[in-house]
Amino acid sequence: MAPKNSTPLEQVERPRQAKLSNKAWGSDAIAEVLRRCDIPYVAMVPGSSYRGLQDSLVNYLGNDRPQLLVCLHEEHAVAIAHGFARVTETAMGAAVHSNVGLMHALMAVYNAYCDRAPLLLLGATGPVDASQRRPWIDWIHTSRDQGALLRGYVKWDDQPASPQAAMEATVRGIRLANAHPKAPVYICYNVSDQECALDPDFKFIDPNRFATAADPLPQPSEIARAVSLLQAARHPVILAGRGSRRLDDWQARISLAERLGARVVTDIKTPAVFPTRHPLHVGEAGTFLSEAQRATIAQADVVLDLDWIDPAGALRQAFGAAPPALDVVSAGLGHSLTNGWSYDHYALLPATVSLATTSDIAVRELLRALDSKTPAVTRPAEQLAAKPAPATEGTLSLHALGRAVGRAVAGRKVSFLRFPLGWPAEDTPFAEPLDYLGADGGAGVGSGPGLAVGGALALRDGARLPIAVLGDGDFVMGASAIWTATHYRLPLLIVVANNRSYFNDEVHQEAVAKTRGRPVENRWIGQRLDDPAVDIHALARSFGATTADRPVTQLLELPAALDEALKAVEGGATYVLDVQITVGYASAMPTDNDDK
Repeated sequence: MAPKNSTPLEQVERPRQAKLSNKAWGSDAIAEVLRRCDIPYVAMVPGSSYRGLQDSLVNYLGNDRPQLLVCLHEEHAVAIAHGFARVTETAMGAAVHSNVGLMHALMAVYNAYCDRAPLLLLGATGPVDASQRRPWIDWIHTSRDQGALLRGYVKWDDQPASPQAAMEATVRGIRLANAHPKAPVYICYNVSDQECALDPDFKFIDPNRFATAADPLPQPSEIARAVSLLQAARHPVILAGRGSRRLDDWQARISLAERLGARVVTDIKTPAVFPTRHPLHVGEAGTFLSEAQRATIAQADVVLDLDWIDPAGALRQAFGAAPPALDVVSAGLGHSLTNGWSYDHYALLPATVSLATTSDIAVRELLRALDSKTPAVTRPAEQLAAKPAPATEGTLSLHALGRAVGRAVAGRKVSFLRFPLGWPAEDTPFAEPLDYLGADGGAGVGSGPGLAVGGALALRDGARLPIAVLGDGDFVMGASAIWTATHYRLPLLIVVANNRSYFNDEVHQEAVAKTRGRPVENRWIGQRLDDPAVDIHALARSFGATTADRPVTQLLELPAALDEALKAVEGGATYVLDVQITVGYASAMPTDNDDK
């Protein structure tokens, strides 16, 4: 059942129609370009540095394409744009106020960069011309080079110095953000340029005059070499990493795996790229490789890396520190973003063939080059261990929650927007590209609610129920993001897996204590979120969300609570459900001295 929207989003904040004069302003030119480039929304926290642009979006464009979305924190504004891009694969806007708003937003920008998500970050600075600055405030809100704050983790940034240059920078930025490898861009507009009057003969730019370059195609000789290796392989393995949300690309990945008889490994850091119940899929998607996945890679003679996150690290998990004696075919464009600030380029991959193209183009070219007369290779399906019958009573663990969520959504069309660390992905299988949208990219804390709201925004007119399962630390840190969901009437279910702890770091403290021969019983100190426990439902209700009457504490209560929550979301609600799980889960994190 598709969720209902009682109030169209564009009706929530509808401006009074303005009587426009023949006079136009610098920010009108920027607003016009945003519309012509089809930017649908700008998530924002208001600030005086872009007051001119905000006026243009509201009174010149009528708050429609783009529509302003008010947020309670700049980090949420960027996370919402990031979450939107994970569904649509195109950039929406986020606006931050001068240097101070940008500083708030930086963690979320880093997440989007590591996730290779397109994002248009709009900033502003006080008057560059010192003679135009107001006393005090304009001085501390003006920076000579605001882009220096984030230049290490954006694809491009600019601080244009005229309305004409601002239009061109906006077009360039949007084109760059949406081109592979996709990533955020930052454009900083001068207050003076926004608020200057335009000459009567000023010409608005036509973005259609600036074509976007197509994605690069790999060399035919390299495709032929890759095909030769893959066809000759006895035990090929595909590391299916980043890929598009397109259904035809999804089907092409399946076709390639079946033609090669290749085992397929996925992980939970990237959105769904391959059906996890397919006979060729190995193990469950996790943050790190499972034992079954390690064993499969260790038996491989050829590995096809499809833009996997840290492929050299995956080989290290399977083979240890010694370089593996196998051929690797690698496809991706991440090398073009490598810079000296961040190490998100990961370890250097020993690749026999390197295809400088997107993973989806590589798949299509490999399929095209395979001999059409060669039948698909058949291999026995992976033998999955039989699971014990699920418990129906007792306290709750993360695995019990996973099973209950999987059963509750059976027969419903859902998109899982986020899972917490340690999530049992085998209980929530992925069968289509939008079934799961991946992690946050930068592995911080607090991004989950904003990403969930952005995903719900992109899915609001579709047939899917947006669901995010978040840890309690992640939820509490970013909870105010859900106000934007309730304010704009976005259907969304957030299930909080509440163990009252920053539990991932309890695992780290336990590992350190064992290594040093110290008491593991102290691992909880500095980690627990208890005494007093955070009232998750009261916090959610304060931002307008619907909740259950009380937290779920027993497994027996969970099915009915999930059913009630899903029906509320189907009715158009933003719903938060607090599920209090036992502290602890089986960590999938390798220890420091365990290469495998």
